[in-house]
Parts: sequence; C-alpha cells; structure tokens
Amino acid sequence: MDEEVEAIVFDGVARAVAQDPRMAASLLREKSAGPNFQSLRGFEVIDSIKAELEFACPGIVSCSDLLAIAARDSVVLTGGPAWLVRLGRKDSRTANQKLAIDSLPPPTSNVFTLIEKFKNVRLTLEDMATLSGAHIIGKARCSSFRDRLQSQPDPTLGNRLLSSLKQLCGSNNTNPLTNLDLKTPITFDNGYYRNLPSREGLLHSDQILYSTDERTKNLVEYYIQNPEAFFPNFKVSMIKMGNIRPLLDKDGEVRRNCRFPN
Repeated sequence: MDEEVEAIVFDGVARAVAQDPRMAASLLREKSAGPNFQSLRGFEVIDSIKAELEFACPGIVSCSDLLAIAARDSVVLTGGPAWLVRLGRKDSRTANQKLAIDSLPPPTSNVFTLIEKFKNVRLTLEDMATLSGAHIIGKARCSSFRDRLQSQPDPTLGNRLLSSLKQLCGSNNTNPLTNLDLKTPITFDNGYYRNLPSREGLLHSDQILYSTDERTKNLVEYYIQNPEAFFPNFKVSMIKMGNIRPLLDKDGEVRRNCRFPN
C-alpha cells in the first residue's frame, strides 16, 4: 500500500512540475498565514492527488501525509535529495491561522527571530540555515520585500538587484511575483548560499544570514565551499521538521477533502 501511495503522489507532483517547475515551491509552503500572504499556489494539485488517493485507498492517507510526501517529491523533481517520509499523521479537525502566523518567521525577520522561531519547534540554528536553502526554488511577491526598496534601501541589498526589483515592483499598487533565485530558479542546488556574498538574497530574512551574524555566515560559507554537504544535511533537517508534533491519535482524522474537515 505504501508503494502505491508514494507512486500516486509522485505522479501527481510530477505532472504539476512538468507544467510549471516553479509549482514545486508552492507545495512546500503553508496556506494562508501572513508571512506567505498571496504567495501560494498548487491547491488544485493537492486536491487532484487526494482524489486519486481516496479512490485507490479511501480514508487511509491523510492530507498531512500527502503534503509531507509532496514536499519531498517536489525537491526530488527539481534535482534535490530524496528521504524516507514517516507516515501515519492525522489531520486536525480545526484550523488555527493565529498559530501559523505566530510560528512562521516573516520575511522581515532578523537572525534572532529566525533562531527563536525554529528553536520553539526544537530545530537548531543549523537546521534553520539548512532549511533556508529551500529558497533556491520558488517565487515571492513584491509585498514580501518592498520595504527593502524604499528611499533608504536595505544596505544588505546589492545595487544590481535593487535596480531590477525597483523596476519590477513599481508603485505600491503592483504586487507581481519574482524568482527567489535569479540564476537557477527551478533547480535545487546550493545556489541560495552562493547568492548571499554578492548581496543577491531576495528576502531580508535570507540575506541577513550572511550579512549580519557570524554564526550563520559561517554556515553559508560552509555550504558554498562544501556543496556536497548540503543535500544530506537538508534531508536530516527535513525529517526533523516533518516530525514536529505530528497528530497521531484519535483527536485527528483523515480528511476526505483537504480543504475541509470531514
């Protein structure tokens, strides 16, 4: 059964990525919390995969497990590593947007906030810097970094990137998407780290890992100089993140439709 489930999810993610490789990053993010406001896509992909799973094995695979597998497969399909996803999670019967907002670090976060947010869910500074590398794929809207472009622009933002982003974002009435990485936006590699010394981290919370704190700067430089270390460390940190307080008992359910409780 596990192999059939894995195949259904992989095929569904593969179809979506084949249509738009940037869809992979959308499947990695939370749905409606403020830090990700207006940046999410891919809900219909999850709906389609869930429908296939309910046909093949009704009431067995939770949306939580589906998202965990889809996140892994999205990384694999863009050139990243694979890892074993622990299954058996249940879905919550309620939604808690406030908890998501309180838990997720916004793109304006400083290093202290990032460390504390990850520490609160038992992830280390090293986990935080490693998981941040997932920002090599995907997109962000101007609203996530517009404050860096104001009359006194963020000094950690490179002049070339500043100029292009000002042209892209225009007035406050426009909110287009742009790639988190301008060089290899649909390839999972260590390019996220290689962008930071030249001040080409799109989000403030990315660039400060190199520009404001020696601890995280050392980790960035380590992944630049040792790209072979990034993939195995990313796998370990993703497994740890996937095991943060999973709902496994009778308080949860297996949703028939990921958009609604049963």
